Order: sequence, then C-alpha cells, then structure tokens
Amino acid sequence: MIDPRPVVLERSGIRLEPLTEEHLPGIGQTAADGELWKLWFTGVPGPGEVQRWYELAMAGLRDGTRLPWIVRELSTGRIVGSTSYHDIVPAVDRVEIGYTFYAQSRQRTSVNTTCKLLLLSHAFDTLGCKVVGLRTDNFNFRSQRAIEALGAKKDGVIRHHQSRKDGSVRDTVMYSILASEWPDVKRHLELRLARHRQ
Repeated sequence: MIDPRPVVLERSGIRLEPLTEEHLPGIGQTAADGELWKLWFTGVPGPGEVQRWYELAMAGLRDGTRLPWIVRELSTGRIVGSTSYHDIVPAVDRVEIGYTFYAQSRQRTSVNTTCKLLLLSHAFDTLGCKVVGLRTDNFNFRSQRAIEALGAKKDGVIRHHQSRKDGSVRDTVMYSILASEWPDVKRHLELRLARHRQ
C-alpha cells in the first residue's frame, strides 16, 4: 500500500519543494505571469485568492488526499509553477497528478517534461504505484494535448463531473499510465528532455 509523504524532488535544473506558506508570494507572481486565472477552465488562483488556494491544498495534505509542491527553477531561484499528487488511493496504489500550472513564460519549455518525469518516477519507482491518473477540463485542449504527449492513455470522459470556479459544470477527460507502461513512457520523456537541451 502506497504512503506518499512530502519530499523534495530535483533534476535538470528544476526542484519540486513541498508547498509551505512561505511560497505564497512566489505563487502569486507565477499566476500573474500571463494572468493565468483568466483561463475560466483552470483553477489558478487570482489576486487575493492565493491564501484560500493554499488552505485548500493544506486541507488535502492533512486528510491524505493531496500532496502539493511548488516548482522552482534553480538557475533563477524563481517559483515557476505548482503541481500535486491528488485523489490518492493507497488501497489500490493509485495517485493522480494535477492542480498543475506554470508561469506563461515557462510554458512550452522543458519544465513540464521535467516535472512529469520527477513525479512519475517517484510514483512508480519509489512509491510503487500501479497506476497514475491525470485529468483535465474538456475545454482545456492544450492540457489534453500535453497529457497525450506524455504517453498517457485516454480512459474516457466523465460528463457533468465537477464545478468550475465560475460556477459552471465541466466534463472531465480522464487519462492514466499503468506501471507496465511506465518503462516506455519514461524512455519517451527522457528523449524529449534530451532534445530540449540540444
């Protein structure tokens, strides 16, 4: 049975640090890089919402359903994003990766590939997960393309599944990677990361 705990994960100039209150100014600056909260289909905190966002993340940590990190770029020392394990189900050795956002200036760079390699490696190789899930809003087409580019398989769409921050209700697109698929996914992501460095 998996037992995820806060841990620092690092490689290729990116460090995932367990979220603390000290990170909140950096989270606010990250969200402001591109005014990410204006994307109606995401849950990025807007001005004045960072404290509430943090409190919800910590509530998930306390009840064992979420493990939140910030994403730090080591070359600049800046916080450039946040991500989490969530919907953690120890009984079936499952976590999901989500609540992810990156500063607009770091999108379409190697940051996401590096973070996913860190999180997937930790989930499969250290925790012993049997499956890692990912989900996104049915209107977040960029996120769907990014998840599919990882090598995750589409499980399906759950209709009328969750409330968005604006009160509308979204359909949720579900994906997963099985432990048996991880070696090939890892090889694919390592190659992508190597190409980013060229």
